[in-house]
Amino acid sequence: MPRYKLTIEYDGTPFCGWQIQDNAPTVQGALETAVKAMCGEDVRVHGSGRTDAGVHALGQVAHCDIAKPFPPDRLRDGLNAHLRPNPIAVLAAEIVPDDFEARFSAKKRHYLYRIRNTRANLALDIGRVWRVPRRLDTEAMHQAAQRLIGKHDFTTFRDTECQAKSPVKTLDQLDVTCSGDAVSIVTSARSFLHSQVRSMVGSLVWVGEGRWTAEDLAAALAARNRAACGPVAPPEGLYLVRVEY
Repeated sequence: MPRYKLTIEYDGTPFCGWQIQDNAPTVQGALETAVKAMCGEDVRVHGSGRTDAGVHALGQVAHCDIAKPFPPDRLRDGLNAHLRPNPIAVLAAEIVPDDFEARFSAKKRHYLYRIRNTRANLALDIGRVWRVPRRLDTEAMHQAAQRLIGKHDFTTFRDTECQAKSPVKTLDQLDVTCSGDAVSIVTSARSFLHSQVRSMVGSLVWVGEGRWTAEDLAAALAARNRAACGPVAPPEGLYLVRVEY
């Protein structure tokens, strides 16, 4: 029984997240329905991580075992045919060793958070960025973000329903850049806590608006208390860009 690695892109807007749920549309559910339509098997599709409702992916990775062997390109094309009209695309399929695990074999995950710093209403970017009308000091945001780099207890930036065994994570990258009114926040780590990225972004926006200083952000981290966190950024600006193996 071959194991397939799938690289997947999706618009998270119409879905209640990655993880399959009863009576709710999910990315995992749509993929499993497509697999069954193509090969007649009930197959569990395992993702590299559980993106929340409304979060997008440019390079989510999943694996599944299918009894009937398919050439990878045929599997990709067949799944895409059965996924329509869902806004999900299987970008690539490949056969991998039996010990490959989309989640546990991952060495690093890369996320992008997009902000439009504009007072104008959004047109083309509705549902794909966070519109922040108040002017942001992105240089201050970037400098403050460096206080979060490294190994820390990220309880402050952890959702209260997070199921991770430990709040300690090592953050490898957290960069804030600006081009016109487009603000990009890029972050990388082996793994993240539930809502960690959105929590960090919301707090960084407070820095950019002048409500917090870099010292305030560092104090929030040191508090190890969810109540010390700034606002949680909305899901529509967040993208899972790439998973390294």
